[in-house]
Amino acid sequence: MKLIRTEDAVGQVLCHDITQIIPGVVKDAVFRKGHIVTKEDIPVLLSVGKEHLYVWEKKEGILHEDEAAVILRDLCINDNMTASEPKEGKIEIRAEADGLLKINSEKLRAVNGLGEMMIATIHGNFPVKAGDRLAATRIIPLVIEEEKMNRAKEAAGGEPLLKILPMSHKKVGIVTTGSEVFKGRIQDAFGPAIRAKLAAYDTEVMGQVILDDCQEDISAAILDFVRRGADMVLCTGGMSVDPDDRTPGAIKAAGADIVSYGAPVLPGAMFLLSYLGEIPVLGLPGCVMYAGRTVFDLVLPRVLAGERLTKADLDSYGEGGLCLNCEVCHFPNCGFGKQ
Repeated sequence: MKLIRTEDAVGQVLCHDITQIIPGVVKDAVFRKGHIVTKEDIPVLLSVGKEHLYVWEKKEGILHEDEAAVILRDLCINDNMTASEPKEGKIEIRAEADGLLKINSEKLRAVNGLGEMMIATIHGNFPVKAGDRLAATRIIPLVIEEEKMNRAKEAAGGEPLLKILPMSHKKVGIVTTGSEVFKGRIQDAFGPAIRAKLAAYDTEVMGQVILDDCQEDISAAILDFVRRGADMVLCTGGMSVDPDDRTPGAIKAAGADIVSYGAPVLPGAMFLLSYLGEIPVLGLPGCVMYAGRTVFDLVLPRVLAGERLTKADLDSYGEGGLCLNCEVCHFPNCGFGKQ
C-alpha cells in the first residue's frame, strides 16, 4: 500500500472500504476495497472526510482482484454464455440460451483447490434458461501473484469448465403396456403424465399405442416408431419382475442395447435405459404416473440434449437420488438428483 492525496488518486485502486455516515439515513461503504477511483469519485471522497487514501501500488507479477476474476471467468465461459463486468472483484456468468448445463467437476475442484481463488457454480446436468445465473468467480485477497493464476489455467486445461448443450426438437413415441389398460379395465394414466413432462421441452409426441402384455407386439411397436422417425421411444408399464410384465424383454428383443435395468433413485428404481442404435429407448416404472418427481425428471433433459448415458452416469445418482417427497415440491431447487 501507499498513501497519496485524494486529488491524485484517479486510476488508483483502494485498499480499504470508504464508509459514508449520514445520521439517521445511511451508514455504509460508499466505495469498496478494490474500487478504481475515477475523477467523479473525488468530490464524494472529500465529502466523507478522506483527503488521503491508501491505494494499491502496482507491481510486476501481481494482479488486482478484477484482473484475476477475468482470468477465472475465461476458464469457465463458453458459447451461449455471457459475463458481467468485474464488480468488487467478482464476475457473474449467465446463460444466453436454453439448454443442459455441463460442468467439468474434476477440473473445477482442481482450480478451487489451489486456494486464494474460487469459482462457484450451480449444479450441472440440469436444464437452464437464458438469463439464469450459472457461476461466479473471484479471488479471496485484493491482489494475487500472476504465477498462481497461471497454475489455475494449467489446472483447468484447454477447455472451458462450463458448457451448455442445446436441446433440439425431438419426436417421441409412447408405448404403453398392460392388460388392464388394453382391455379397458382402468384408464391410462401414463400418457397424460408423460405428455405433461415432455411439454416442458421442445418435443413432439408422434403418438401413443396401448398394448396387451405381448412381447412381440411391444417390440414391433418400438421398431415402428423408430422406422417412422422417432428420436426417442418411451415404454410405460410392465417394468416390474412380475411374470406378466414383458416390457424389459420386449425392449431387448427389439434389438436395443440394455445399458441398465435399475437405477439408484427413488422414485424410479425399476427404470430401464437402452439404445436402439442411436435412439434412446426408456422403460419407465409406474412411479412416473403418480410421483411428482422421479428418475425420469433427472434423465429426460440429458437425453434430449443428446447425451448418451452410461451405467456409471446412472450409478452416480445414488448420492442425491432419494426424493424426500416434500409437501411443497421445490424441484429442481432441492437436493434431488444433485451429485
